[in-house]
Amino acid sequence: MMTAVVLQARLDSTRLPGKSLLPLGGKPLVLRVMEALKGVRGDRYVLACPEDCVVAFGPLAEQAGFDLLGGSKEDVLSRYGDAVRRFGIDRLIRATADNPFVFADAANVLNQEALDRKADYAGYSGLPHGAGVESVAAEALLRAEREAAFKPEREHVCPYLYTHPEWFLLHRPLAPLVWQAPSLRISIDTPEDYQRAQVLFETLHREPGSHPFRGETIITAYRKALFPSGDELP
Repeated sequence: MMTAVVLQARLDSTRLPGKSLLPLGGKPLVLRVMEALKGVRGDRYVLACPEDCVVAFGPLAEQAGFDLLGGSKEDVLSRYGDAVRRFGIDRLIRATADNPFVFADAANVLNQEALDRKADYAGYSGLPHGAGVESVAAEALLRAEREAAFKPEREHVCPYLYTHPEWFLLHRPLAPLVWQAPSLRISIDTPEDYQRAQVLFETLHREPGSHPFRGETIITAYRKALFPSGDELP
C-alpha cells in the first residue's frame, strides 16, 4: 500500500500575502512545514501547489525531499486527485502549509487508527488549531473529486467526505488527552499568528535534544512562551 503525505500550498493568501515564503527560524515557512511533515510516516511526500507557484516552490520541495506537483489554483480537490493518479497513492495524509507545528506523532497514530478501521476519512477533534492532519483513502477521495459540486467542497478537499456518513466510513474521535488543547491557535493565517509563531519556534528550538514536532512538547512550549506567568493558560 502506498501512503503519501500530500501538502497543499499557495502564495496568494489575502490576510498574510506571500506567507508560504515568510521566514521562520531563517527558512521559508513552507520549508518548515515540510520539515515537520517528514516526521509523519509515509512512502512518499508530495507538495501540491498551483501551477503559478511551481517555480517558487520547486527548489524548496527538492531540498525537503518532496515531489512537486502543479495543478489548479482554486480546485484543490483536483490537485489531490492528480497526486493520487500521478503517484499511485492508496492512502493520503492531507496537510496544509499554514501549519509548521503539526503534531507528527498524533498524525501517525491517527493514520494507523484509520488503517485499522479501514476508514475512508479520519481526523481528530480537540487538537490545537493548526496541529492536525486528515487521513483519507484514495478511492474515497477520487469519488469526492468526481461528485463534489460546491465550491467549498473543492477548495477544502474533505467536506464532501465527512458530510456524507451514509456513503463513507468516518473516524472522527476526540484526540487522546495528551494532545488536547482546542483553545490554542498554532496555525499561521494573520500577522498576529505569524508573530506568535516566531516566538513559539524560538522556544521550541532553544533547548538541544528537544522534540519540536511532538504534540506535548509544542503545547508545553506554547504555554511557556506565550503565557510565562502562568496566567490565562488556554
